[in-house]
Amino acid sequence: MMTNNVYKADLGTSLPEESPLEMPRHKVQEERQPAKKLFNQPLISIFLARLFVFCVTVYLSWYGATEMFAVLNTNSIAGMQWAFLVLFCINFTWISFAFSQAALGFFSQINPFRRKIKEADPETVTAILLPVYNEDPIRIRASMEAMYNDLVEKAPGKFAFFILSDSNKAHSAVKEKQTFYPILNNDTDKCPVYYRRRYNNAERKAGNIADWVTRFGGAYESMIVLDADSLMSADCLITLSRRMAAEPNMGLIQTLPTIIEANTLYSRLQQFANQCFGPIYAAGLSAWHGSASNFWGHNAIIRTKAFASACGLPILSGKPPFGGHVMSHDFMEAAMLRRAGWGVRFDNDLQASHEEAPPSLIDVMVRDRRWCQGNLQHKAFLFAKGFHFATRLHIISGIFAYLSAVFWFLLIAVGFALALQAHFVRPEYFANPSLFPTWPVFDFEKARLLFEISMALILAPKVFGWLSAMINLRRCREFGGPIFLTINSLLEIVLSAMYAPILMFSQFLVVFDVLKGRDSGWSAQSRDDGATPLKTVCRAHLSHTILGAGLAASTLYLSPQLFYWSLPISFGLTFSIPLSWLSGGAKRGNLLSALGFLKSSQEKRPTPIVKRLHDAQQQLDRIDTQDGLSALHRMTQDEHFYRWHLAQMPEEDLATLSRPRICAEWQIKMNDSLDDLVKNIKEEECLAILKSRSLMEAMGKYLPDKAA
Repeated sequence: MMTNNVYKADLGTSLPEESPLEMPRHKVQEERQPAKKLFNQPLISIFLARLFVFCVTVYLSWYGATEMFAVLNTNSIAGMQWAFLVLFCINFTWISFAFSQAALGFFSQINPFRRKIKEADPETVTAILLPVYNEDPIRIRASMEAMYNDLVEKAPGKFAFFILSDSNKAHSAVKEKQTFYPILNNDTDKCPVYYRRRYNNAERKAGNIADWVTRFGGAYESMIVLDADSLMSADCLITLSRRMAAEPNMGLIQTLPTIIEANTLYSRLQQFANQCFGPIYAAGLSAWHGSASNFWGHNAIIRTKAFASACGLPILSGKPPFGGHVMSHDFMEAAMLRRAGWGVRFDNDLQASHEEAPPSLIDVMVRDRRWCQGNLQHKAFLFAKGFHFATRLHIISGIFAYLSAVFWFLLIAVGFALALQAHFVRPEYFANPSLFPTWPVFDFEKARLLFEISMALILAPKVFGWLSAMINLRRCREFGGPIFLTINSLLEIVLSAMYAPILMFSQFLVVFDVLKGRDSGWSAQSRDDGATPLKTVCRAHLSHTILGAGLAASTLYLSPQLFYWSLPISFGLTFSIPLSWLSGGAKRGNLLSALGFLKSSQEKRPTPIVKRLHDAQQQLDRIDTQDGLSALHRMTQDEHFYRWHLAQMPEEDLATLSRPRICAEWQIKMNDSLDDLVKNIKEEECLAILKSRSLMEAMGKYLPDKAA
């Protein structure tokens, strides 16, 4: 267990000696560098995997297009029918592409001849970076202690933790330091822990990582980037560093994070889908990506010098949402590494790489707003010079992940318009001069068959995941056996189908919002149980409910058959308020677990690293009993902590002469008691105190012994 010794922490600093590394900013348009030679690159299998995905996607897309043309082909196709055909082809191609990757993944999973990946002992210490942004530091310290204790046992002296804070709220910043400072610089020979908080949050997480690279990156050959909710076992961390050491021309290796700690209905749905169906998709992606894979921003190892030389992100012309700093930096960092000749690989075989999921539907919608803007911003790179064709596919997939909602919505709208036209507009039997009438023909049998094929393509990846787990006895037992695996798979399919139209319409509105020019900003991700007041849920889903009820009523009026066909869409939208309310809340989610449904294997038999996390959480939950205290109360109630914080500040005063700083200085002079100061001071003035050495020294008059 980490030493909790405030006196020892008080004597040291929170950071090691700096080792600068240059990180030049690149342009959107640059020449591609020759690909570096890689040892573990099975070129034939990668080529065959890409050929398989291409051929299956093209064949299914062509089949869907020709069949839909036959469905709509009366004696001539009208304008609205052409629109329906085009939209159908776009959507059918998208689901065909997803199906082809899942099919490839299924065949890869059952392949008994898997290539062994080369490993070697790294010669230097590997840095583990934990970016933080207004998060709960108790939870972060628990996961970090779990990893720390595991590493000290299995790889002492091989890793170092860096907690990189970008928190811009006074209370969050002080609580972080108060939580982390007792463990900083302890056991430096085995696994040191460092902490750095930026005063300037430029370029968000990308800027946070870049700041570390330019200040400390020269001392570390590789860095493992985590998220605030990441958890990785020592075995996984060690294997990552060994694989990176064995491939001197590899720039990045991405793991497959599995979702854990889900305790709500919606997070349990994501957790089950991730653990049951996710490995199929991952195996397919890994097979055709080869050395031109992608980066998801966390749970990956990166060669530091390669990152510094290749990944200085450009600043896009124009204003947000399409201009300015690159939001979804991870995609482009992988792309720029590949453009510079470095390999980027997705190793989906590594175990015990974990993350957590958003707790509720509303939390997913909030996250989608930021992700949508970042992905749509990538249009600036789509046709840029120098990028690998696989990179362009990653960019297209990221953009289409949100544009697909627009095309599905438009397809439904045009289909509904065609139904209205058929009901209210009299057919023109003699539209063209002829002795014989032109009879309207709609091939319902072909339409039904095409609908069934479309549903089969959508559900096939889930069937592949279920079948893969069924034939793997160990995995089947982890899901509770074949009966619970089957029931939970069906439950996930049904509930996901209910939530799908809500997400579709939400993403449609999000894309429209971005296209209007609205910037999403930067907000911390919710990590509580997602229990949302009913009033908030009603306000968030009022438009969904109105749309769903209107669609149901209209289709019922037009035709009972049309009503039943549209029920999978109208039902979810109409009941979006109760469905969204049920999606969050630990009590509702844990009730399912108590009944044995959507239960994770980690709940019954947690792996050692997850057990370590639970033990650390139980111990640390007793540490913080001061949630009601202000940031300044926290700062001055413990003199050891106050002196330590003051020791970390630079000699020169970094605070420029600003209004908040001047006002904060005046407030400290005028208020004799800390309670009065807290009552009168503003948030920006409090932040000015935390980054000004002279103001922090002036706060010394509020220390307990001075106040007495």
